[in-house]
Amino acid sequence: MITALIDADSLIYAVGFSANDVEESYAISRLESTMVELCMDLDCEDYVGFLTGKGNFRNDIAVTAPYKGQRVADKPIHFDALRNHLTTSWGFQVTSGIEADDAVGIAAYEVPEDETIMVHIDKDLNQLRGWHFNYRKREKYYVSEFEGLVNFYTQILTGDRIDNIVGIKGIGPVKAGKLLKDCKTEQDLYEAVVKAYDGAVDRVLENGQLLWLQREEGQVWQPPK
Repeated sequence: MITALIDADSLIYAVGFSANDVEESYAISRLESTMVELCMDLDCEDYVGFLTGKGNFRNDIAVTAPYKGQRVADKPIHFDALRNHLTTSWGFQVTSGIEADDAVGIAAYEVPEDETIMVHIDKDLNQLRGWHFNYRKREKYYVSEFEGLVNFYTQILTGDRIDNIVGIKGIGPVKAGKLLKDCKTEQDLYEAVVKAYDGAVDRVLENGQLLWLQREEGQVWQPPK
């Protein structure tokens, strides 16, 4: 049985902003139609959805810059109503202390990789091994364990502007790819990243712990030994 693991945060914003000019009932109807279409695209036997709740352990890790400190606080007009619809009508779970994509990661690693498909449009989740479905592009793809590590270490180099995680100035995905292209193991990836940071292991550790998605509850990333 294949279970769809849905990171629903982006769904709320995508549908919500598109429905700012209509009444609440129409916004909910639009979200309902989106969910039905999504389930038809996935053709899964079961689904579990996650929404980010209160608290985030990353706030205590961020030193260089406040985590998500650059984010604009604007929310769709019907934000609360849409979240409530997903929790009451679809049984979506609201996280506590972690983000929705952490919850997806934990659920994905509890079972063999061929028993789940992760549903999202968030590049952060591409660090997780297994099957993925980008619902915006309607694209299904597979990420291996090592490909996931490459994506993770790439983000340590580039940072994440949306989450206010500061990377190395002048290094984007293309340059990061060149720096990591000859790496064969996680140790190789880590050493290449530390070298790019001129040996600033504290910065590497901070970014890694901010960017790492949990595979089990309470997990915090540590460099390879």
